Amino acid sequence: MSGDQRIDARIDAAANALLQQHARREPFSRLREHCAPRDANDAYAIQEAFRKIREPSLGPTAGYKVALTSTVMQEMLQYFSPFAGPLHANMIYASGANLDHTNYGRLCIECELAAVLGKDLLSKDAPFTRDQIADAVKSLCPALELVDDRNADYNDISSLVLTLIADNAWNTGIVLGSAVNDWHALNLETIHGTVRINGEAEDEGYGRDVLGHPFEALRWLVNTIAAQGKNIDKGMVVMTGTMIATKFVQPGDELVFTVDGLGTVKIDVR
Repeated sequence: MSGDQRIDARIDAAANALLQQHARREPFSRLREHCAPRDANDAYAIQEAFRKIREPSLGPTAGYKVALTSTVMQEMLQYFSPFAGPLHANMIYASGANLDHTNYGRLCIECELAAVLGKDLLSKDAPFTRDQIADAVKSLCPALELVDDRNADYNDISSLVLTLIADNAWNTGIVLGSAVNDWHALNLETIHGTVRINGEAEDEGYGRDVLGHPFEALRWLVNTIAAQGKNIDKGMVVMTGTMIATKFVQPGDELVFTVDGLGTVKIDVR
């Protein structure tokens, strides 16, 4: 077996191990040494193999997410860069979605802005500036990312960041509010968001809490995906990273995220 074949076999073994962990509802854990990701390139290669084997059930790639956009989270994980993951078409929900908690190991919610592209962003044209990316954004909306940490042990999480990336950055879906096409007059650096759980104010944040500006996170995401040789097509959804600390929800919870000038998005957990 050639070196390339050994690498491919190791990547496939890792992706299938993740698939089995999910199927068996096992807690998030270290992959066996023979297939564990050794660096970021490995982690993204496993993520891509994992995406491909789940595509028949979860649908094609319909966009991308960005994670680890805050200094606090980067310090906690001791990984000083954001990371990216694909969004599957069958895991995109409209505001008001009812989520069955038994479908998740441990459900966490991140409060973000989502952008829908009105133009293709082709990898051959990268790198893109923030202004070029803003010009490609057709609409914005408040959005929730559904994160399943699969009962991860956070005491050991800094040693498992590469596995987290491989595991689709823990994404298990997104929930979108109503699209706003007339967003250009909004100051996205100072835009304010609040989250309520069961009617009680829980937290707040600003656009500047995401790498200084939501479109700075978008610039990083688009150029990272382009560096992988992938296009981000017109109509795809791109998430900009959480404005507010991650919230853990329980059965019976209603979570509502409101962004000034963009409206609200909500979920109910049962």
